[in-house]
Amino acid sequence: MAAVAGPAEPEPCGSFRRYLARLGALRPQPGAERPDGGRRRTELHLVFDQLISESCGPAPAAGPSPQDVCALLVQACQLVHLDQEHLVSKVCQLIHHLLNRFQVMVDEQNLNFLLSYCISALKQCSSWTHVEILQALAALVYNNGPKCQKYLPDLLGKTGLLVQFSDSAQPDVELRRAAVRSMANLCLSVPGQPYLDEPYRSICFQTFLSVLQSSKTSDVDDIAFCMLLQNALKGIQSLLNGGKMKLMQADQIGSLLAVLKKCMFHGLPGLSIEMPAALYPAPLPQYDKRSPVKEEQSEPAAFKQAGNRRKKSKGKQKKGEFGEEGREDLGDAGNESVLGADMLKLRLGDVQNSLCSDPRARASDVAYVSAGKDQLSSHYTSWKRISSSESEYSDAEGGIQSKMRSYQANVRQGALACFLSAIKSIEKRVLYGYWSAFVPDAPGIGSPQSVSLMTIALKDPSPKTRACALQVLSAILEGSKQFLSVAEDANDHKRAFTPFSVTIASSIRELHRCLLLALVAESSSQTLTQIVKCLANLISNAPYSRLKPGLLTRVWNQIKPYIYHKDVNVRVSSLTLLGAIVSVQAPLPEVQLLLQQPSSSGRNNSGSATPHRVNSSEQWRKALPSEAEPPDNPSGRTSSEPCWLLRLCVSIIILPREDSCSDSDANFPSFSSVYEPCPLRLESLQVLALLVKGYFSMAQSYFLELGEVACRCMEEMDPSIQLHGAKLLEELGTGVLQQYKPDSAVAPEQRVPVSVVVTFWTMMLNGPLPGTLQNSPHATLQTSACDALSSILPEAFSSLQNDQQILCVTLLLGLNHSENPLVKAAAVRALGVYILFSCLRQDVMFVADTANAVLNSLHDKSPNVRAKAAWSLGNLTDTLIINMETMGQSFQEEFSDLLLLKMLRSATEASKDRDKVKSNAVRALGNVLHFLQPYHIANPRFKEAIEESLQALISTVQSEATMKVRWNACYALGNVFKNPALPLGEAPWTTQAYSALSSVVKSCKNFKVRIKSAMALSIPSKRECYGSTEQFCQIWSALVVALQKSEDTEDFLEFKYSASLRTQICQALLHLLGLAKSTDLPVIWETITENGDAIKSYVLQYLKSGVEENEAGMHTDLCEREGVLKRAIEHLSGIEKQLEGKARVRVSDYLEYVLTNHANATELTEA
Repeated sequence: MAAVAGPAEPEPCGSFRRYLARLGALRPQPGAERPDGGRRRTELHLVFDQLISESCGPAPAAGPSPQDVCALLVQACQLVHLDQEHLVSKVCQLIHHLLNRFQVMVDEQNLNFLLSYCISALKQCSSWTHVEILQALAALVYNNGPKCQKYLPDLLGKTGLLVQFSDSAQPDVELRRAAVRSMANLCLSVPGQPYLDEPYRSICFQTFLSVLQSSKTSDVDDIAFCMLLQNALKGIQSLLNGGKMKLMQADQIGSLLAVLKKCMFHGLPGLSIEMPAALYPAPLPQYDKRSPVKEEQSEPAAFKQAGNRRKKSKGKQKKGEFGEEGREDLGDAGNESVLGADMLKLRLGDVQNSLCSDPRARASDVAYVSAGKDQLSSHYTSWKRISSSESEYSDAEGGIQSKMRSYQANVRQGALACFLSAIKSIEKRVLYGYWSAFVPDAPGIGSPQSVSLMTIALKDPSPKTRACALQVLSAILEGSKQFLSVAEDANDHKRAFTPFSVTIASSIRELHRCLLLALVAESSSQTLTQIVKCLANLISNAPYSRLKPGLLTRVWNQIKPYIYHKDVNVRVSSLTLLGAIVSVQAPLPEVQLLLQQPSSSGRNNSGSATPHRVNSSEQWRKALPSEAEPPDNPSGRTSSEPCWLLRLCVSIIILPREDSCSDSDANFPSFSSVYEPCPLRLESLQVLALLVKGYFSMAQSYFLELGEVACRCMEEMDPSIQLHGAKLLEELGTGVLQQYKPDSAVAPEQRVPVSVVVTFWTMMLNGPLPGTLQNSPHATLQTSACDALSSILPEAFSSLQNDQQILCVTLLLGLNHSENPLVKAAAVRALGVYILFSCLRQDVMFVADTANAVLNSLHDKSPNVRAKAAWSLGNLTDTLIINMETMGQSFQEEFSDLLLLKMLRSATEASKDRDKVKSNAVRALGNVLHFLQPYHIANPRFKEAIEESLQALISTVQSEATMKVRWNACYALGNVFKNPALPLGEAPWTTQAYSALSSVVKSCKNFKVRIKSAMALSIPSKRECYGSTEQFCQIWSALVVALQKSEDTEDFLEFKYSASLRTQICQALLHLLGLAKSTDLPVIWETITENGDAIKSYVLQYLKSGVEENEAGMHTDLCEREGVLKRAIEHLSGIEKQLEGKARVRVSDYLEYVLTNHANATELTEA
């Protein structure tokens, strides 16, 4: 019998089937003699024991089929009656072992039978069997939750079995743990399957929460308690992740965060904290009372003291610790202990005492800085590490103590993983109410620092736990820009209380301090990567322009050595951090100074670069067209060599790896190419692009050289390198465009000369750019190349050779027919840029070709393509207006009437599309209607299209579309009113247009839309254009009402536009008065009689407001405003004299009275 079922069976499937046959033989056959009960039980015990012993061994290469496992388990349960408790216990152990060992998912039919069996066993069998039964239940429901719906009332109902066994009153911790594990397994989500119903979720959540809130009693085993907590944490995490549970109630959030904070520190050496049942939102730390811990009670204070000491003393302290704690063979201990002390002192910001102050520092010394950092930093603090290895614990600890610490670390990791899920389930604005409970703040005088996530990151002996804490901190910091934006400590406050802004600033400073301490002390590469990522997240969100300078300088100096770390991930994340520094709120004066430091200064301060590597990095400048001298030095830099960061990135991107540095990548055989590892080169390209974007004045001295870098990258085979090369090219082009903008603050002599820009683009167009645009199989790369080509300076484009101009245009027109929507969108956008170039817009053929290409894209199925096409159509119609004004009749006659009609119809159709398309479609409509000539308007083919387009504009003004769309529609109607060929004032649509604008100017919530509608109402230049007296008076009355409502707003943000709105309305009113007829005066006089004082005060305010820029961007000075008023008075006086025999109205007298008041006020001011 033993030979048949022995573990030496070569085929597990065959062995399994023999067990099945043996169990089948024990089933009573119909009509056969009933087997002896005692012998049958003995045989079952033997089979179960053999199966259990086999299932505990190493897993075979090929296990039994799931069907065989399920069949065996069902047969075993059928043979064991519930009154045979020892066998019930064994069969449940078998279920637990087999399902876990062979990772079997039980099908629904067998699951129903086995679950019914287990539930019945829990109800009928003695309590000593319940742990094994619950373990079997946990294995059965794992990833099977949706199939267990009909058993949920028995398991999770108010009196459900799992609820009873997991109750806090349950004395047996193993039983409680098994019940909680079963409950947690039920909470696992299965993709594509329904999740637990809400009542059951709430029951499970409360159960898990009560488990985490419970305290360990003296009779409970430490490891068992740890496993209980772990299971509860996994359960909550499953609810948060799989159930997409949104934590909304304050008490629910507070309770969960309190237990998570408690578990985050579970078993942490040297720390024991007492937490309340719930945390509450508060601006200051709360509730973390500490229990005394004998051996390590004073350590947090010692740690704090070390952080606050002068930098010089830090180095000495660490040197002392190094002497006391040296447990490793570090080779030449004498030399390295000194080097280690100096290095640590340096990394905490003591730039003056640099380990590489000798410019002849050997490459081997520098290699030691990066490669030997792990060993040195392990001696940073007495409590920090159990072992310098990167494994969780040293073998030397051994025994139960080691096992217990491992379980405690698992609890802390589980709590942090759960916290990570909770962060995604809590609104950020709610989460930041608990900021002070988890993020460190500088301690008050005489008080210890509150425990926080940084306590774990600095103090936990497990690298994995430290990394988890840093991941959580990163998640909190992500998206915190708005919350942190209130921080301010640039000015020393001297008040009786600490403002919230100063509290947040203090927290940011403390985060900097702690993360830099962690950076120096860390020995695990994985955790180091998390520290650097966390720093990058902090820097991306903190408002450094409102903080005292110095924070970024310390990070800058301290991160330099990690660029040459042995682990590629650390090197990549270090570059990401540098990228964050140069992109945050650029340009920052502090970062500007860092970038201006000579490379040699940066090298000495950081000990981060080997001299021969630095020298070789000059190669990247030698083979370039402008090697004689760089372009003009507009940035005012005196140094002829690039800044440290620029040179670093370029050398990583284009130089081959050198032997002295290749050992740092020994663990990455896949990166055995001639260049640095690809992730490192990609990150360097991104940092370079950010540097060019944020600090173009710094990078422009090396404009052509950086263009050569972009060219070389685009010539490579790796599409990701090509892509980032194209992005760098785009940033270089955009940087020049920004300098040449009309409102640019850069003086003409400090800009990159046009001749240099022409050389740059000639190099690009003779290089890989055209090939990339024509032949690349990668759509994203083509898209970036299109964007790069659209960033060319118009002045430089006009100076390119004719064939190169034709090449650019031909490429873009061709790509406009691409099947890929990304490429097509980029191409049509680029055409929209080119159509504004002065050298192209006067070419009727190019304008026509571009119009046809844009109209083609305007009907594309992709919304993104249509949005870009509408923007380009808006630019194209802007060009029509510019050409009409500069070239006159000749351009209008040459431009195709059929194409113009097609543009009008397409824009009308696009005005009914989504808002992103609509906003530019209505802009285009206004321009085309402005462009139309009398012969177009008289053409019957145009008549219907014009009517439809005008109705589209009017309905858009009145619609509930976004404010941008309505603003553009008002602007478009204003453009329509500029066309004297349109029957303004006569056609029926005139009344509708004026009515729509009058309604908007009085009641639109957005003041910028009101301003634009008032401006449109003041555009018609003749009285006839305003139509009847009734219509003219309606417009007048609407503007008066709008003036009185110019300060009424529900949105405080709109209030800042109220002055501009009043200015524009006053201009419109004076414009109307300057055109009014005698029949209009009675209504005007009636309005003045009713609201004269209010109107007078607003007009006086308008007159005295001096020089200001109105919404149209036009300056109106005092004389101009007075001139408009005087002309209105003169016009009205003339009309009023003609009414001598009739009832006269004295509007002109009222205006003269206003003007006199203004003159008197001006004289008083001058006196």
